[in-house]
Amino acid sequence: MAKAPKKEAPRSPSENPDFALHSLQEELEKYKRYDASGDQLRHFYEQMLLIRRFEERAGQLYGLGLIGGFCHLYIGQEAVAVGLQSALTEKLDSVITGYRDHGHMLAYGIDPKVIMAELTGREAGISKGKGGSMHMFSTEHKFYGGHGIVGAQVALGGGLALAHQYNEDGGLCLAYFGDGAANQGQVYETFNMAALWKLPIVFVIENNQYAMGTAVSRSSAETEFYRRGTAFRIPGMKVNGMDVLEVRQAAEIAFKHVREGRGPVLMECETYRYRGHSMSDPAKYRTREEVQDVKEHKDPIEGLKKILIEQGNSEEDLKAIDKGIRKVVSEAADFAENSPEPDPSELYTDVLVEEY
Repeated sequence: MAKAPKKEAPRSPSENPDFALHSLQEELEKYKRYDASGDQLRHFYEQMLLIRRFEERAGQLYGLGLIGGFCHLYIGQEAVAVGLQSALTEKLDSVITGYRDHGHMLAYGIDPKVIMAELTGREAGISKGKGGSMHMFSTEHKFYGGHGIVGAQVALGGGLALAHQYNEDGGLCLAYFGDGAANQGQVYETFNMAALWKLPIVFVIENNQYAMGTAVSRSSAETEFYRRGTAFRIPGMKVNGMDVLEVRQAAEIAFKHVREGRGPVLMECETYRYRGHSMSDPAKYRTREEVQDVKEHKDPIEGLKKILIEQGNSEEDLKAIDKGIRKVVSEAADFAENSPEPDPSELYTDVLVEEY
C-alpha cells in the first residue's frame, strides 16, 4: 500500500514573507531632512510662528477670564503639526487628535478667527461656541476633533481610515495621541484592526515627555514608543519632533508607505511643551532650567529661523513676518471678543445627527 504523503508542518508567522516587518527607520536615516524650497521654508516658518503667537494670545485671554474651562496650549510642539500636515492633501486626508488641538487646526489652514471665537465660546466659533478648546471640528476641512477622552480619538481614527479604504478615495487618516494616551487599551485594539485590514492610517505619538505631569520613565515600561506597534507588525519611526524638516521627511516616507496599500505606520515624534499640561497646571514636576535649556537649544522656530538667515533672508524680513502674524492674531482676538455668545436655544441643536 502506498504511503500517504507526509504533511508539512505549518510555517510559523515569522517564516512567512507576508508577515515581514518593513523598517521605515532605515529609510529615514538615509536622509533625515526634507529638501524644502525657499518658499516652503518660509511657509513652514510662518505656520509655526502663527501657532506660537496664537497660543500665546490664547493664554492671555484665558488669564483675563475670556476663555473658560480647560485650555491646553501647543507652544513648543509646532514642528510636529506643521511638518506632518504640510504633506497631507487638504480636503481629502483626515486629521483627528486629542484635546491639544488648536495648533493642528491652524496647521490645516483653518481661519484663526473661528478658532479663537470657539475658544471664547462665541456663536461664530467653528463649533458654534459649544465645544471650546477641546472640541473643535470641521468636516469641511476633514478635521474630526478635538477629543477630551484620553486615547478615544485613536479608535475613531481607525474608523476614518476604514472609510477612506471603503470609499477608495485614496485618502489617509492622521491620528495623533500623546505619550500618556499610548498606554490606553483602545489604542492597541485599533493597532490590531488597522494592521489586520491594512488601513490607511498613520498613528502619531506626540511624545512631549510628561503626559499630564508624569515623566515617561515613571509611567511607561517601554519608553521607546515607536516600538509599540511591533507586536502588530506595524513599522515604527522615531523622529525629532523639534525639527520641522525631519518631521516633513518622515511624513513623506510614512505617507508613501500607507498610500501604497501597505498598511499603517506608527510614528513617534519626540517633542516638548513649554507650558503646563493645561493652563491650570503649574508644572512643578520639572525645573525651570530644563525648560529654558530646551528653549535655547531645541526651539523649532528658532532652528528654522537660523536656516532661513543662512539662505539669505534678513532679520528685517523675518521681523516683518512676525509683525504680520501678530496682526492676524490680534484681529482674531478682536473678532472673538466682539462676537455674540450663542443663543440659549443652541443648547438643543446638534445633539443628534438627525431627528428620530
